[in-house]
Amino acid sequence: MELMPKKRHATLLTIAIHLLGWGLLLVFPLLMRWQNREETVTLSWYLGYVAVPLSCMMVFYVNYLLLIPRMLFQKRWSSFALLNILLVIVVWYAGRLWWDFYIENVAEAIPRPPKKDRDLPLLMFFARDMMSYALTVALAVAIKMTSRWQQSERQRHEAERRRSEAELANLKNQLNPHFLFNTLNNIYALVEVAPEKAQHAVHELSRLLRYVLYEDGPAMVPLEKELEFLRSYIDLMSLRTGKNVTRTIRLSADDPQASVAPLIFISLVENAFKHGVSPTEDSFIDIDIHTESGNIVCRTANSNFPKNDADRSGSGIGLRNLERRLKLLYGSHYSFTRCVKDNAYRCELILPVKSSAT
Repeated sequence: MELMPKKRHATLLTIAIHLLGWGLLLVFPLLMRWQNREETVTLSWYLGYVAVPLSCMMVFYVNYLLLIPRMLFQKRWSSFALLNILLVIVVWYAGRLWWDFYIENVAEAIPRPPKKDRDLPLLMFFARDMMSYALTVALAVAIKMTSRWQQSERQRHEAERRRSEAELANLKNQLNPHFLFNTLNNIYALVEVAPEKAQHAVHELSRLLRYVLYEDGPAMVPLEKELEFLRSYIDLMSLRTGKNVTRTIRLSADDPQASVAPLIFISLVENAFKHGVSPTEDSFIDIDIHTESGNIVCRTANSNFPKNDADRSGSGIGLRNLERRLKLLYGSHYSFTRCVKDNAYRCELILPVKSSAT
């Protein structure tokens, strides 16, 4: 939808630049002439002057509109060269006929140099004009190739944008079932041991799914709204934890204008609850999300309980998904590190604060 106005704008801009360039070339001699108050500007004088610029204009647009796209860009180099040679000879000869007819028969009042200066060898005029035409052809080629390169770059960027959007949509489609599976698995575990908690969990899940379905569309959402979702999710996941699990949760959106990609933190929180809790041993989960120095900082730490092969199904999918989404959404403008330190699995994600209005 946006491509057509942009293309129309680029076309109008190109036309304006061409008109301005040729207009300045045709007006320049008038300005120079008017500086000399003693010399009058006549139509005869001006028509005699513009013969060369008009012939250069003809050579330029025959190349720009026909020969370059149909010959040069099609790698028909011999045809391009031969047609240009024929073109400049015809244009030059027509210009000489114009000069001889107009100057000798019409513009008798034009002041001319002495006879001896007008008898310069024809070859000198030919060489001068050929140089002008060669520069004109080179200018047409340079402008057309630059325009073609810019169009190619626009198409490449558009293709990359579409590919990134498709990949991002695919990653979201992977994330939602992964999130739903983990949540349902948590509720299933509560059904027999704590039916009242399971009932509350189903209600919380409906609220979470509403956010996942309706707020996951925009590229950015307000940070506070994302933190509200995380609070509900953490409360839901905490229903299954026992007294042996110490939770420290700090979620604050100090900047009311801060925005973030939806569901960007969920994989870190899921990972902390899935791999940082033991049913028997003392465990801890520490989640801290806040704004700091123009950035959104998310730090998670949890007890490190290495999984055996039987428990590794699906392990790591969420974090791999997260890293790919970060590259697509933030490019190089983020920092993500994870490590095991002091028998704790630690992650740190730093994102730039983006205004929710943009």
